[in-house]
Amino acid sequence: MFKIIIQRLLVSLPTLLGVSILSFVLIRWIPGDPVLLMLGERGADPAVYAEMRANLGLDKNIVIQYFTYIGNALTGDLGTSIISKKSVLAEFTARFPATFELGFMGIMIAVIVGVPLGIFAALKRKSFLDYTLMGSALVGYSMPIFWWGLILILVFSVNLGWTPVSGRIGALFDVEPVTGFLLFDSLLSEDGIYAFWDALKHLILPSIALGTVPLAAIARMTRSSLLEVLKEDYIRTAKAKGLKQKTVVVKHALRNALVPIITIIGLMFGSILTGAILTETIFSWPGIGKWIVQSVTARDYPVIQGGVLLIALIIILVNLTVDLLYLWANPMLRESK
Repeated sequence: MFKIIIQRLLVSLPTLLGVSILSFVLIRWIPGDPVLLMLGERGADPAVYAEMRANLGLDKNIVIQYFTYIGNALTGDLGTSIISKKSVLAEFTARFPATFELGFMGIMIAVIVGVPLGIFAALKRKSFLDYTLMGSALVGYSMPIFWWGLILILVFSVNLGWTPVSGRIGALFDVEPVTGFLLFDSLLSEDGIYAFWDALKHLILPSIALGTVPLAAIARMTRSSLLEVLKEDYIRTAKAKGLKQKTVVVKHALRNALVPIITIIGLMFGSILTGAILTETIFSWPGIGKWIVQSVTARDYPVIQGGVLLIALIIILVNLTVDLLYLWANPMLRESK
């Protein structure tokens, strides 16, 4: 197992290198000068402008800038934000728990609802229930997140008043960031369960909005994968032995249908953890997706370069986890390694 992990990490090194080069070059092709944005009206003074560019290292050749950046990155230094003057790694670490909390809740909703829906659709193939569930999944997969998020806010926040509109917790609660995960930190605060309930209410709508597309994809993949397994001879043998349908589906069929299901869950979770840009923007959720978008607008080169590199690393780690789950779900893969 350890050998597999090392092999996957070594194969991922060229990917990280390529991501670092692309993010470094592409942001400099976008029109706009971070120094002019910082200086504003004072940008007309050539001396001040030149001094600022020199301080930021932007006056050097782009190749020298890249090798300086990558050399510092290898030591764990991803630079300092041009706008906030804070370490990029520190800002990422501070914002990532918000994205992880939102992404984890979204993927949990998708898995808890999507897998059973896919199973029911497979067992009732070509029935009205099957067509209804898969039709709803197609609608959910095709639904624009910005539209769906606004609809959720309009119905549940504005009209019904059940949930807050935006943010992670109400202004009345003063929660000390111990772990960065607000659901845990709220329980540790003086307000305890009241702060926890308020944080949970803030999390409900963005989680539903974020989990809708993964839910639809997981449901469709579960149905497709399970239908393929149900055609196998050993499933017919299990049925011929008189085993209950629940036992056949859960113990025999579903376990062998897990590999493609795990794949789609891993891919969806990886994309969610890299920053749910639209969801975080609509619900004013202070995660890494919103942070990266704001940095692109401000031409904050260190944040974009470091943030994208860390996002790529997260995707690689999620894919590694998916590979390990493959080995757990399918013993034959373990024997072939």
